[in-house]
Amino acid sequence: LQVALGADMRFSTPDCRFSIMESRWGLIPDMGASLTLRELVRIDVAKELTMTGRIVDGLEAEKIGLVTRCVDDPMEEAMKIAKEIIERSPDSVAATKALFQSTWVADEETCLKKETDLQKKLIATW
Repeated sequence: LQVALGADMRFSTPDCRFSIMESRWGLIPDMGASLTLRELVRIDVAKELTMTGRIVDGLEAEKIGLVTRCVDDPMEEAMKIAKEIIERSPDSVAATKALFQSTWVADEETCLKKETDLQKKLIATW
């Protein structure tokens, strides 16, 4: 699961099963889970999943924010989204990703400054 958590978007089938199993072996989540989980789920959900090692299916994973979409054909859905993204400005897509990656847990001032800086660069290319 931790590898998938690092993806920009995650697609699942309803019957897929997810778990953060380290607690079953007396360990804590690793591979950056403490960073990626805080961006996806509430703290109480992160604690419950990591302290219990409980297995959730794709539907619940979508409900709690672990996956972006739960569909019958994840590859088809991912390709559909990818096609929509490649129709957009590559600079805009890259700047959007940079914006969120660098400001997701930052303070408001940092977020607004980064947003302004990136937007100015994009407008300058018109």
